[in-house]
Amino acid sequence: MKFTCLSEGRGYYFPPCHIVNISGFRVLLDCPLDLSALSVFSPLPIVISSLLDEKTSNRRDQSSSNSESVRQEVAESLDSKSLIQAEPWYKTVKSLQLWSIYSLDVVLISSPMGMLGLPFLTRLKDFRAKIYATEAASRLGKLMMEDLISMHMELRQFYGPEESGCPQWMTWEKLELLPMALKDIVLGSEGTELGGWMSIYSAADIKGCMEKVQSLKYAEEACYNGSLTIKAFSSGLEIGACNWNILSPKGSIIYLSGSVFASTNATSFDYKALEGSDFLLYSDFTACNDVDGEKNDFPPATGSSLSSDIGSCWETITESWPDSDEYSEEMEKVSFICSCALDTINDGGSVLIPIGRPGVMLQLLENVSLSLDSSNLKVPIYFVSSAAEELLAFSSIIPEWLSSQRKERFYSGQPLFTHIQLSNEKKLLVSPAIHSSEFLTSWQEPCIVFCPHWSLRLGPVVHLLQRWRADPNSLLIVEEGADINLTFLPFKPMSMKVLQCSFISGIKLKKAIPLLKLLQPKHVLVPESLRPHISCWNPKFSVRYFSENETVVMPKLKTYADMDIDMDMASELLNDTKMIQEKSIARLKGELLVEQGKHRLVLGNKQVLSAQVRPLLFLGRVDLDSFLMALQKMGMKATAQHVQSTDGSENVSIVHISAPNEALIEVTSTRTTINVADETTASLVSEAVRSTSVYF
Repeated sequence: MKFTCLSEGRGYYFPPCHIVNISGFRVLLDCPLDLSALSVFSPLPIVISSLLDEKTSNRRDQSSSNSESVRQEVAESLDSKSLIQAEPWYKTVKSLQLWSIYSLDVVLISSPMGMLGLPFLTRLKDFRAKIYATEAASRLGKLMMEDLISMHMELRQFYGPEESGCPQWMTWEKLELLPMALKDIVLGSEGTELGGWMSIYSAADIKGCMEKVQSLKYAEEACYNGSLTIKAFSSGLEIGACNWNILSPKGSIIYLSGSVFASTNATSFDYKALEGSDFLLYSDFTACNDVDGEKNDFPPATGSSLSSDIGSCWETITESWPDSDEYSEEMEKVSFICSCALDTINDGGSVLIPIGRPGVMLQLLENVSLSLDSSNLKVPIYFVSSAAEELLAFSSIIPEWLSSQRKERFYSGQPLFTHIQLSNEKKLLVSPAIHSSEFLTSWQEPCIVFCPHWSLRLGPVVHLLQRWRADPNSLLIVEEGADINLTFLPFKPMSMKVLQCSFISGIKLKKAIPLLKLLQPKHVLVPESLRPHISCWNPKFSVRYFSENETVVMPKLKTYADMDIDMDMASELLNDTKMIQEKSIARLKGELLVEQGKHRLVLGNKQVLSAQVRPLLFLGRVDLDSFLMALQKMGMKATAQHVQSTDGSENVSIVHISAPNEALIEVTSTRTTINVADETTASLVSEAVRSTSVYF
């Protein structure tokens, strides 16, 4: 197994991204967007003038000797005019662009935020991978993507038609004039991330993407190509967020993403389903970020083993962490936010809440309304988003992905959330946009507004911030994590009060190591930042460490996969066994099947019952020249291209059939994969492969 970390991410809104090679299949784990990078753009129409245009104009009239001084002046200054005055582009995982898209076999989505970059992949003609996501994550992810392009269209209306080719702000002349803080975001610390920027995808791209996604219910089993069995179990991070259990012929693999033991809204972290795996990929970077803050909770990494006192301490922690107080901690934060909102309303100000987590938003909406009722305050609550109505409707029909407290309400006949009652009582107004007639006619202040976007660069939040930024009685509630100075830059001077809050986004360090001790995998991959704490613990299982853009090769558990032999054939082993060099060898004739991740050997004429059409497997090597001639005789137009695999380990031949129907065949030294849409062409290509294979 090979593992490559493409991006460590940055918390909930930009989850990590990895590629894993499992039993010959290449699996992409999440495909997010770094939407925090939108802070380099100006949220027009707030800022009209362009510093870049002014400086460029000045440069034309100056000598080359003054060029460096202009760049130095711009690099030192940072105000609202420093931001890029252009239609925003979106930053993807830059390392993903270096991989061959056709080489991906499976994409696993762990959270709604982890699928926002998928349309950039699925719209490519070479993309052929199967995408799996939980039913809730796929639905919420689709709503987020649609809302994103809806907000983006507002900016496109201001700028006019999209530029063809590379936009002006991406030219090197313009980039050189950016302040250093913006240049680091656009180019990255090493200046290599410009290629990760993309123009926004379209509604058609989203539709095509969702057609390729297979939605899974809680713990529903899916089988890819008869070899990989995949299940999703709740991570507790958000509604629909999950960890993945992958069973392959060579062993079981757990992908542990950002997880929360006890969530206020989502189903709790199902850690019991992750016990006893062969490999565990630990991808929750929250513990890495907590290393400095919680370093005193752990012994220094100076010895090879723990003392008896420390060992007993670990035992105590391991026994107590499942009974987590995270639920109480989150509810205390929600209560504090509600109290601040009430104080703001009492002072005559309005409250703006652009938090992007669906579960947190629903919880705040409910608790804020209850707080208003208990204080006898009658002010309107607005939820402004193109996806608001569908999101609220969907939240009422997903009990399997909700917390036990929500499920109890469902089983007792109560609504899962209170927004339906609030809408019926006219306390909550849901609107697709702030310029809708219904919203404008019902508008009154003070009020409480829930809206996108947490980046403060898109959507209704831009206009509402412009309206209230000079009001010292109004309140903006945002999450910690972003560069606040850069985020607020377009709205300065800002008299509006700001409340920064943080919500749990993963497993903290003091619980991460006890969790690994409880799960007891045979091999575990953890971030390099945790090396000191893992090494001082001296675990009993094998530990490998990974860093961004480095490939880690994990040891093989089995040289060969286990195989079930049909009873009729097993009897032949007793009758026709020979001893050769102290080894028992028997010749058998039958069919080798791979089904549900297991190998089976059965008699050739025996019918095997299966719910799905089983794949045919042939042992041999394809002669490429003969294969192309066979395709031409069948009336197909085919061309071949020779490339190397991404890791350079083997040569790959790509055969593209353009007529009468399109097909893509990938030929390596170990396997031949046929990708075709219609059964007729598939049968012909399969016959050509069999007729030109050199068996051994």
